[in-house]
Amino acid sequence: MRFGTPRALIPALFCAAALSQTPSAKPPLTLDDFFNSVDIPNVRMAPDGHAVVIETTRADWAGNRFQSDLWLYREDQSGAGSLLQLTQSGHDTKPEFSPDGRSIAFLSDRGTPASESEKTAQLYVISVSGGEPFPVTQGEEEVHAFAWSADSRQIYFATHQWTKEQQEAYKKDWKDVIEFRESERGDAIYHIEIPEAQACLTESPFKTCDLSTRAKQLASTPWRAKQLATSPDGKRIALLTDSRTQRWESLDAYGIYLIDVAGGEPRKLLQREAMLDVLHWSPDSRHIFFSFLNGSVEGKYQDAQGRVYWVGAPANAQNDATAAALARWAPQFQGSITGFSVLPSGGLIAEGRLGTEVQLYNSEKPSSDFAMRPGSPGTYDKLSTAAHSSRLAFVHSSLQEPTEVWLADDPNDLLHARPITSFNHLFTEHALPEGKPYRWTTDDGVTAEGMLIYPPGQFGAKNLKMLTLIHGGPPDADGNQFGADWYSWAGMAASQGWLVFQPNYRGSIGYGDKFTLGIITKIVSRPGRDILEGVDALVKDGIADPDRLTVGGYSYGGYLTNWLITQTTRFKAAVTGAGAVENVMNWGNDDTTFDDAYFLGGLPWKTKQNYDDEASIWQIDKVKTPTHIVAGAEDIRVYVGEAYLLERALHTQGVPSKLLIFPGEGHSLDKNPWHGKIKVREELKWLEMAVH
Repeated sequence: MRFGTPRALIPALFCAAALSQTPSAKPPLTLDDFFNSVDIPNVRMAPDGHAVVIETTRADWAGNRFQSDLWLYREDQSGAGSLLQLTQSGHDTKPEFSPDGRSIAFLSDRGTPASESEKTAQLYVISVSGGEPFPVTQGEEEVHAFAWSADSRQIYFATHQWTKEQQEAYKKDWKDVIEFRESERGDAIYHIEIPEAQACLTESPFKTCDLSTRAKQLASTPWRAKQLATSPDGKRIALLTDSRTQRWESLDAYGIYLIDVAGGEPRKLLQREAMLDVLHWSPDSRHIFFSFLNGSVEGKYQDAQGRVYWVGAPANAQNDATAAALARWAPQFQGSITGFSVLPSGGLIAEGRLGTEVQLYNSEKPSSDFAMRPGSPGTYDKLSTAAHSSRLAFVHSSLQEPTEVWLADDPNDLLHARPITSFNHLFTEHALPEGKPYRWTTDDGVTAEGMLIYPPGQFGAKNLKMLTLIHGGPPDADGNQFGADWYSWAGMAASQGWLVFQPNYRGSIGYGDKFTLGIITKIVSRPGRDILEGVDALVKDGIADPDRLTVGGYSYGGYLTNWLITQTTRFKAAVTGAGAVENVMNWGNDDTTFDDAYFLGGLPWKTKQNYDDEASIWQIDKVKTPTHIVAGAEDIRVYVGEAYLLERALHTQGVPSKLLIFPGEGHSLDKNPWHGKIKVREELKWLEMAVH
């Protein structure tokens, strides 16, 4: 169910002038402006704190694709900083500094010198001084994870453990037939010397370099490698595993293992009833910090809020690690930890969501409470610390502050952090919506909260046409943050005159574990009531016009939208995407079946009534709301057949409806930027027609 998409720095004088304009003097956002935003998926600090490598994603409209490039912010000896584009292929992601800070490794599907047509992600290295990157790996199998050695001379990487001969034999037998489970296989972990790779590429120009012959296998695993991390002392590699196909079908695949750099069988360090997500070594190499996506580290599986733990790491990976000490950091924190990094002191600094704000918190030992670092209102994200400096970099935004990368000299001095990018300065030239939290009381006495996003120049106005825009997840939340894409389009709707209500219904994070877990077995009916009661409160308070109410959402927000239109006819229109209307076939096609069954109390044949009770298809005859539907043709997170089923049911009953299918797209609509732009364009048209 979880849904979870270049410019040099603009002179400071220009930015100051733009910010000094009064809102009324600025033009409203257009659809074209909105979809020319720049996303920032990754930020990494250099070990010495004097450089930052940044990954950006933007639309390539002519190429019908998204392009990903790397940028380098670097300070000279005088302390003056500059931002330069490091790569320009449009295919470069997941950068990591070498421990000596001289090189950056990254993944790219740009192809290799041996075969420019290859589109599998391979490993490249580029000097921080610039120049052309060179490949470190090549082949038909993509690199899943990589890590630098502590001395920066080699790189460890993971890819499927299948030789070229095995691949050819398999293709000969099976042609294009897919053996659904039998063809699945785990990963092998290799290492390659960087000088070896460079030497291979500079040998005689009359012969082709075969990098695969230079890489040496270190270990293997029956699972997929999600992350590799080398201990600071250079003696061990931590391996975080995932299921071979990344389907969430059981918990067996998820664990932390240790590998000696000399090689050998990975030894299990930790496995719990959880899908582990990110890990970092402590500076003294004695512990491994980690977080998780779903499940529980301390007991039976449950989808509570994000937390960070650490586990003791034996000095030798071959030692018995099964009794390693485990501790939760900041156990009294009531919010959700959405990201974290490790300070040079060995302490934890984390992005913590409480309500509608995501601020930075730190703690110097596991049992200590979190201390919030004084900072700017809004949302901190993509946090990265320096190994040998107090500096840290992060992405920050708020409703009226577009997403940019910031640099702070110290976690205790966030108020003096400075922006080092202006990728989204275009938005400062336009009138942006304002917003505020809104609270209401549910039928069972629980206080719920959401965000109200007002049209520019109408903050605090009454009797407005309103779109209730529902976030996915469900373990997610809306808040004081900037969003500009096909999923986070509240700002675009507000710029078109809509009051946007973003409810953080039961199941959302940032309000305590009990609130997050309050939807078990009632996956749409309980949060659905929360949302409708919020709409009622806004009408009662005179904020929303009861005759101009609309609703929409994507992914789990689509589930809820589909349910809500079976419960009320108050909405004049609905826009729904990638949302199920029944639960059995969706469980069978979903790649996150484990948490689907958890939310519904068990497997379909064991808790049939729950699956039926929470399925909108059995109440679809009540729907009168004109409904716009979208889906990716290759979506398996929420089976695309659900969209066809909903459209057919509405069409059969004569309810006005429209279905858009985006070819080649999965759940995230990340293949062609035109698809997301057309989605929002048509959804806005659908809503506007309903209230005029």
